[in-house]
Formats: sequence, C-alpha cells, structure tokens
Amino acid sequence: MAEGIKDKVVILGMGCTRFGERWDASPEDLLIEAFLECLEDAGIEKKDIQAAWLSTHIDEINVGKGGNFLGLTLHLPFIPITRTENFCASGTEAFRGACYGVASGAYDIALAVGIEKLKDTGYGGLPDSPAFGQMAQMIMPNATAPGMFAQLASAYSARYGIPMEKVKEAMAHVSWKSHQNGAKNPRAHLRRPVTKEQIMAAPMIAYPLGLFDCCGVSDGCACAIVTTPEIARKLKPNEDLVKVKALQVSVSSGEEVWYNKWDGAGMLTTRTAAKKAYEEAGIKDPRKEISMMEVHDCFSITELVTMEDLGISEPGGAPEDILSGFFDLNGEIPCQSDGGLKCFGHPIGASGLRMLYEVYNQLLGRWPEDRAVKNPKLGLTHNLGGVPNQNVCSVAIIGRD
Repeated sequence: MAEGIKDKVVILGMGCTRFGERWDASPEDLLIEAFLECLEDAGIEKKDIQAAWLSTHIDEINVGKGGNFLGLTLHLPFIPITRTENFCASGTEAFRGACYGVASGAYDIALAVGIEKLKDTGYGGLPDSPAFGQMAQMIMPNATAPGMFAQLASAYSARYGIPMEKVKEAMAHVSWKSHQNGAKNPRAHLRRPVTKEQIMAAPMIAYPLGLFDCCGVSDGCACAIVTTPEIARKLKPNEDLVKVKALQVSVSSGEEVWYNKWDGAGMLTTRTAAKKAYEEAGIKDPRKEISMMEVHDCFSITELVTMEDLGISEPGGAPEDILSGFFDLNGEIPCQSDGGLKCFGHPIGASGLRMLYEVYNQLLGRWPEDRAVKNPKLGLTHNLGGVPNQNVCSVAIIGRD
C-alpha cells in the first residue's frame, strides 16, 4: 500500500525575489536572485544538487520549453532537469517532482524552481490559452477570468441563501486583510494598505468583483532545495527542520461542466486534494491543527469558497469566519500572511513556491514581529489553476519537525 510522502523530505533552503513589474530584470536575473538566497539558506554548494525541476507556464515568451534555461543560467553540473507545467499549480508541481525524487531515494538533494515574467508578454492580464481545446474557443469565446470566477459568488449566494451584500462584505474583508499584510512585506508587488470603503467603492470588473477583488500580473521567481531528514540533520544539527507532510494534486474529470453534478459554489478539485492531503499528513481536524495558510486568492471570492473547500469553515460559514477575523494575521488561522496573490500578483510558474517560501520562513520564526504568525506548527498552501468548472488543484502541507 502507498505510504505517501509524510516526513520523508526536508526543505533545506528557499529563496524568493521581490515580485512586481521587474522591467529591470531578465528571467535570468530573477532566477539568480532567488537561487543565491536559496543556496545560502541551504548551506550547500551548487555541485551538491543532483537533479532539478523547473516550473514556468508561458514558456514561449521567456524561458523555452525545456530545462536548458535552468542549466545554462546557473551552470548546473550536467544534472537532469525536468520542466513542469500544470497551470497555476506549476510551482507546486516542480516542488512535488523534487520531493518525490528525494523521497524515492533516486537523489539526495534536489532543486525546484518556479519563474515567470508575465509583464513581458505585453498583455494586461493573462494571454489567451488554447489549453482548453477548440471546443472551449467555440462555446465560451468571450469568457474572462474575472467573469468566470464572479459566477462563484452568485452560485455561492444562491446555494446558501446568503445575501449578496453579505458576500461582498466578506470579500472586501479578504482583500483588506491581504493589503494590510502585504504593506508590511518588502517583497510584495502592491504595498499600500486600503480601506474597506475604498474596496467597496472601487470600479466594477465583473459583478460582484470590483478592482480590489482581483489579483494583478507580475514577474517573480522562487525556489527550494530539498533533501532527506538524515542529510538535513547532518548539515544543520542545531537548527529546526521543516518537513514535507503532504503533497496532493487533483485534476477535473469533466463532470463539473458536462454532467451537472456541480453546484458552482466551490471547487471539487480542492475538496478532493485537501481530503487526501489531510489523510497523508495524519490531520484529523484541520480547523484545529493547521496553523496558517497561503491559498490561491486569484479573486477574493476564490479565497472565500476555498475556506470551505479546505474544510476549515463549515458549509455556508466562511463569511462569518472571515468577518470575525478568524483568518487575519492575529486570528486563529492566518491566511495570506505575506499579502497573497492579491499583493504579489500571479506570475504563474512562481506562485506555488512563493507560497511555500512564506510558510517555510514563518515556521522557522524568521519574520519581524509585526508580520509574524504566532508559533506556527503546520502550514498549508493551495493552488488552483484553470477556471472554476475545469481546473487543477494542488495542496501542500509542511511543518516543523
């Protein structure tokens, strides 16, 4: 029987660039910026890395389709490099590859990198993608990301009989919370706090999503070096270790859009991946055992429904939890302590590893007191790629030894 990955892999080091409109930096510059921090944090030399996984989504614009970009830029010593792409879960997918490589015994030390320079695409948002096939181009040619995710709010309001004004109030708190946290983070793209009044009065993008309910587009890179617990203890005998507790991915089967089994008020992939991740990590009650979260807040309504899909809030209970401050930085389970996608933007290949970077450093108690989570033990990251009715979800759980 499969055992899962719990406690078989340790994060030895991580690095992350400042996210933003990095017109001053090439993809190579961003990679080196994140990698040098990661290598120093790991306390090893480049020659110790035995394999690498590279995540990027819009490959035609920046780094190409293979792994050469990583090997050539970092002058890695002729090691195997695998490029991964799985929509917005791409960064976590690279991390999963590196972790599985170590857990299998194939490698002692592996590298995972996520990078994207979306500003160089020339689009205001994400470029159009043929990934959903010709059928999608015919049946939803005018669909936009805000338009499709806005429907989550309508479906959620109808499903639980919660007035839309209450849903919008909770969405405003989600955005307000992220901006409060992002303002304290020197690596965030958007660092200006806003009031709930500003959020509620902002121009409408796709009802009920206003300007501040949507994450932006940015450039960034993040990376991780992973190894076995035995090697980590030898390299860092006097330091706390952060172990991987669970890594799960779930991909839509098609039943959401084709068979009318989906009510549109949440994500079946998130519910599936979360359930499997909790089983793998040995978590019985996530509301009591998870210390902090970084979730895929591409839109504020996505974060709201994710709280229920992850089993943290009861069905229909997320708005009350959000408005009570349960997910604030000083709440019971802080969510987006670094500002989230809302303040970092979403360079697709990098976001999953950026989330892990935040949880990893919070677990090690490295951040200033004004933005530190109190005594975290287990942290969860969540990525959602695609659109609400056909998507991929990854859930990762890491924790202190």
